[in-house]
Amino acid sequence: MRWENDFRSYVCGLDQKKSVIICGDMNCAHTEKDVKNDKSNTRSTGFTQEEQKNMTEINFSVFTDYFRYFDPDKTDAYAWWSLTPGVRERNVGWRIDYFLDSSRLTDRVTSTPLYFDIYGSDHCSVGLEVEI
Repeated sequence: MRWENDFRSYVCGLDQKKSVIICGDMNCAHTEKDVKNDKSNTRSTGFTQEEQKNMTEINFSVFTDYFRYFDPDKTDAYAWWSLTPGVRERNVGWRIDYFLDSSRLTDRVTSTPLYFDIYGSDHCSVGLEVEI
């Protein structure tokens, strides 16, 4: 948890100087909508209350989760699945991959697709489409 606090402090400080986009596997599903089986995973690493609280602090203190910005109520949209056979095909996954920005791009971001059909990893690719 210390790393997450240090990371948040670092990116918030950096954001005072220039635009910051955070992209990648944050290893945390932020809300119940971001996990297929939220009730059975409430104590799982990546979905603890402490981790969710830290994601809320970075998401709502300064940064915008663009996927939720465009689709606040969307469910069954995941970017990670365990390597258990058949899990990805049944879409039993988690959304732990994010594009976050300090809202400087809000008027130019047009979508945040998840590329489910791209294989080669236990994650799918995530995108951020921006008008230039």
